[in-house]
Amino acid sequence: MRASTFIGTSLDGFIARPNGDLDFLPPGGGEPHGYEEFMASVDALVIGRNTYETVLAFASWPYGDKPVFVLSTHPLDPAPAGAVVEHMSGEPSEIVSQLAARGIQHIYVDGGITIQRFLRAGLIQRLIITRVPVLIGQGIPLFGALPKDITLTHIATRHYSSGLVQSEYVVAG
Repeated sequence: MRASTFIGTSLDGFIARPNGDLDFLPPGGGEPHGYEEFMASVDALVIGRNTYETVLAFASWPYGDKPVFVLSTHPLDPAPAGAVVEHMSGEPSEIVSQLAARGIQHIYVDGGITIQRFLRAGLIQRLIITRVPVLIGQGIPLFGALPKDITLTHIATRHYSSGLVQSEYVVAG
């Protein structure tokens, strides 16, 4: 199974403000920058409870009928009508094994803690990070402490007229 991340950050590396607010991101995701194409390439999403709760507050469910697996040890708020949401818990390797056994081949891993856990477990192969030209000074970092370096191979960097700069990497080794 392949696991990828597609995420926006402030230029200083934060994925959200300390309270989880995403108000520094461009409205509606900004200009097209490959998200739709990326979403078409994945079979399912794996997100944490905090990300799930943030997405529930959006005006509409952003994932259509794509299966979303929410990792949490606590009960979840109900999903909106039409959303395909399943509650899961366990170590990243267990989650990947369970999803692979269901025939899922490519997952989108999203949410700060979830991305960090899957990276530490060596389960993310591809990172697409879009930097928004804003400094917010503090917030939830994309990356946390690691037990060892994770070497990345740069694939491409793209820039957009709005100032977005997107870099794509694969995890080496």
